[in-house]
Amino acid sequence: MFSIRMNMSQNKILDLYTDYLICTTGLATATGLSASLDYHLSHDKVTRFLTKLKGDPKLLWAEVKPHVRKIENTGIGYLIIDDTIEEKPYTDQSELVNWHYSHSKHSQVKGINILSALIRYGDVSLPIDYHLVTKSTSYTDKHGKTKYKSDINKNEAARNFIATAKGNQIKFEYVLADIWFSSSENMDYIHTIGKKFIFGCKTNRLIRFDKIWHRLGHLPLADGQVIHCYIKDVDFPVAITKKEFINEDLSTGELYLISNDLNLSGTEIYEIYQKRWIIEEYHKSIKQNASLAKSPTKTSKTQANHIVCSMLAFVKLELLKIRSGINHFALKNMLFINATKAAIEQLQKYKLIQNWQNIQSC
Repeated sequence: MFSIRMNMSQNKILDLYTDYLICTTGLATATGLSASLDYHLSHDKVTRFLTKLKGDPKLLWAEVKPHVRKIENTGIGYLIIDDTIEEKPYTDQSELVNWHYSHSKHSQVKGINILSALIRYGDVSLPIDYHLVTKSTSYTDKHGKTKYKSDINKNEAARNFIATAKGNQIKFEYVLADIWFSSSENMDYIHTIGKKFIFGCKTNRLIRFDKIWHRLGHLPLADGQVIHCYIKDVDFPVAITKKEFINEDLSTGELYLISNDLNLSGTEIYEIYQKRWIIEEYHKSIKQNASLAKSPTKTSKTQANHIVCSMLAFVKLELLKIRSGINHFALKNMLFINATKAAIEQLQKYKLIQNWQNIQSC
């Protein structure tokens, strides 16, 4: 396969490692990759690769840029921002592995908080930027306990994503994000650079409608109705709409959405906002199909490098999806089935050998 081990470039190892993250169903280890290549690539070299790789957002953009350029004229661009937590309950706490609030679990969980920015054109989405939350600044809480916080908050990271996307000349019209990224500063920044936003909006936000200040949740908005108003600390008019829905347990819920695109109806605002959900599929795919949480690496450096490699593995899956029309989970399942077939065939050979040995011993 590889005649000379030491001539393998870092780019080649990156290619092999990201392939391995897609193919493996167990832990993603240096030894596992080495064994999969019949030890033509030593596990020490894989370990050195993960240690020395300069895995950062610049690497991600350099790898994904050519693919973005190929599809950027195929439809309206949506810049989608969200975060997820790669849970690591048994890993030693560090600046990178720390306690973060999980909105899905409504509690603190131990792990790595990953913020991502995806660009979406049509049904294709590619990660173009990311930020790993590091809690390096200590402080004392009201109970006298020492805790740690990040030097940059999520809304600041989101604005950095948008600024970088603009600087990289990525074509997008809308920024989509949930309520946790709907700060007044974010709205103002996006509006200032001439882009549109659609965010989820908390019910306690103060809005000025009919010359009176209201809490958003107190307004008698009908399902799908849109109003034009002002929101506190934002100097330009916005459109707000409400979407009512029924949960699986038959309880009712409501979602308020806010946008600076005053030409949209309530239905249009909701339909565009729904395009944000593709980032939830991204989070699920990098965890289940790209081995995000399956690396036993211990240092912050190798953990961070593994994360960007998982993102690049996701990019490979997305490009395969474009060419084949098969989604990530189906592709992963096909690989698993083929691997199982090969394992069964090998097992049958072992059994034949064992049977022959038994015959000879008689």
